Amino acid sequence: MKLFDKNSRFHIANIVTFLNITFGVVAIYFIIRDEFLVAIVLAWFAGVCDIIDGKLARRYHLTSEFGVQLDSFADFVSFVMMPSFLLFYALQNKMSSLFQEALAGAVFILYIILGLRRLIEFNLKSNIDQVATHFEGVPTPMGAILLLSLYMLFSQGVITNIYLILGFVSLIAWSLNSKLKIPHL
Repeated sequence: MKLFDKNSRFHIANIVTFLNITFGVVAIYFIIRDEFLVAIVLAWFAGVCDIIDGKLARRYHLTSEFGVQLDSFADFVSFVMMPSFLLFYALQNKMSSLFQEALAGAVFILYIILGLRRLIEFNLKSNIDQVATHFEGVPTPMGAILLLSLYMLFSQGVITNIYLILGFVSLIAWSLNSKLKIPHL
């Protein structure tokens, strides 16, 4: 295996990205089993991988179009799908009507679609050899942190109104594709 060969699909940066995807998929498994804390820990591991893979790719000149696409797929699984599933499953236990469940389902489907749109737009505009000074719109990892924060507020009884939470999810979904300028860390 050629860990530092830019032309390899399995160089060190891509392996870390595949690990990110693994953490996201396994987190979804634990969400389905109602083990939300394990899923959150795995989400944080995915976040660490998301930071490390880009640093490795730039440091060892491993950036490629394949890596850009793979990174966005990892972001979709770990930072769009996983936190959406987590919050939906958590809310589902407290929903009192079919209307609430259908509305929540629609809001989370909207979040997933807008998260995917954000990642596709980012890829279309990205230059693999440059790191922008800011993001246009909220990056999906930040969106995930916001959704996980909503989960924490809900699970601790700070915000219990389902409609208020769905309003915040809708606002976060909008912000993913907004013109907001977010500094790149």
